[in-house]
Amino acid sequence: MDWTALILSLKLAFWTTAVLLPIGVVAARFFAWRRFAGKSLCEALLAVPLVLPPTVLGYYLLVSMGGNSAMGKWFESIAGHSLVFSFSGLLVASIIFNLPFAIQPMQRSFEAIEPDVLSAGACCGMSPWKIFLSIELPLAWPGIVSAMVMTFAHTIGEFGVVLMVGGSIPGETRTIAIAIYDRMQAFDNTRAGMMSAVLLFISLAAIAVAYATTGRYGKRV
Repeated sequence: MDWTALILSLKLAFWTTAVLLPIGVVAARFFAWRRFAGKSLCEALLAVPLVLPPTVLGYYLLVSMGGNSAMGKWFESIAGHSLVFSFSGLLVASIIFNLPFAIQPMQRSFEAIEPDVLSAGACCGMSPWKIFLSIELPLAWPGIVSAMVMTFAHTIGEFGVVLMVGGSIPGETRTIAIAIYDRMQAFDNTRAGMMSAVLLFISLAAIAVAYATTGRYGKRV
C-alpha cells in the first residue's frame, strides 16, 4: 500500500473541496437567480470538463500553466518553482476540473427554492444577508453536501488531468490513482488491487455520507 500517495490524494481532495465550497456557493447562487446575456454560454463553458477527455483538458492546462505561459512565469517569479509538476499546479488543475461537479448540484438546489419564500422573508424585514443565511443556505444544503462529496470523491480518483499536469513525482504529485497505474505497469496486481479496494471503500463511504446527511435533513424539514 502506497500510503504517501493516498495521503497526497486525500490532501488534494480536501483542499480542492475547501476552495470550491465558497466558490461553488457564490457561483451557483449567481447562475440560479441572475438572468443575463451569455448565461447559457457561461454555463456551457463550466460544463466542458464533464464531456472533454481528461487528457485533453490536462493538455490545455499544462500549456496554460507551463513555464512559457504568462501564468507559469508569474507563479515562478513569486514561488520560485514551476506551477506544473508541483502540488500547487495539481490543486489549480483539480479546482478547474471539478468546477461543474461543485457548481451544478448547488445551482439546482438554489433554483428549487420558491421565490415566494424569499419574498416572505423580505416582507418580514429580513436583510438580503439574513435571507441568504437563514433561508437560502438551509434549503440548498442537500445540494451543497452532494456537490462537496462528489467533488471530494472525484478528486481522489482522477487520473488523466493529474498525470498530465503533475506527472508522477513521489510525495509531490503521485496520487493514489497514478500509483495504481504504476503498480499495474509493474504487474504488481496485489498492491494495485489493495489500493483499488481502498479507493472503492472511500467512494462508497462518501456517497453513503451524502445520502445520510441529505436524508436526515429532508426528514427535519
